[in-house]
Amino acid sequence: MDAQSYGSKNDRSQSETQHDLPRILDRAARSAGLSRSEWHIQLKGDEQLAVLPMNGDEPRLVDDYFRHLASELRHYNEQRTSAARMRLRAAMHHGPVELADNGFAGTAVVATARLLNSRPLYEALDAYATADLALLLSDEVFRSTVAGGHTTLRASDFSRVTVKVKEYESTAWLTVPVIGAPPATGGDRGSADRPATDDPHRATDSLPEPVDLPGEGEGTLGRDGGAGVRNDYHAERMNVTNMNGPVDARGAVFGFGSIDA
Repeated sequence: MDAQSYGSKNDRSQSETQHDLPRILDRAARSAGLSRSEWHIQLKGDEQLAVLPMNGDEPRLVDDYFRHLASELRHYNEQRTSAARMRLRAAMHHGPVELADNGFAGTAVVATARLLNSRPLYEALDAYATADLALLLSDEVFRSTVAGGHTTLRASDFSRVTVKVKEYESTAWLTVPVIGAPPATGGDRGSADRPATDDPHRATDSLPEPVDLPGEGEGTLGRDGGAGVRNDYHAERMNVTNMNGPVDARGAVFGFGSIDA
């Protein structure tokens, strides 16, 4: 993580950013069911490098953690002037990391740093003034989580870019949570090609296709002029689900009624 335009702030604003950044990251992690106390974190002023254990949390990081981080930044920035906003560039890669005498060592650490300092991330925040977060995944992370179907994100939420920083050159995948996949234009952004199995339409560009509703001939819900939603109450079809704790219900549809109705 790195805060955008940190160097242009005065001393007091820089101190405030350093105070607030770890608290925002902590809240996002807790909301995602993660504990940053288990991470090895290198503090770098307006930047943090975190090394996490390979314990299967990678899809949750890509999906839940960055979704909650975008939400935390939005709430934080709503209370501040434009000059006082905190906007973050984030990059994620995986691979072996060694704990060295002066920090972390390994090609995975170098690759993550190169991704974080690449032009696509800077250009994404420059192009979208309302965005508080831009995220760049390495090709390995993208294919093992998003393309692998282990998150609620779709491949079409990302644009493929080419990262060239110093001796490092690789494919990466860019998303801006506010808008999804930004168009790849100019600089070292590369092409916006996506996997062949990808939906060619971004989520922001089109409405979902009609969805068949359950039941005998109850019609469809969509933009094709179908029968629409049935409002009949069927007690014999009632299901009761007891839930305790946080529930991820993105994409779900809930109906509420009374047994005595």
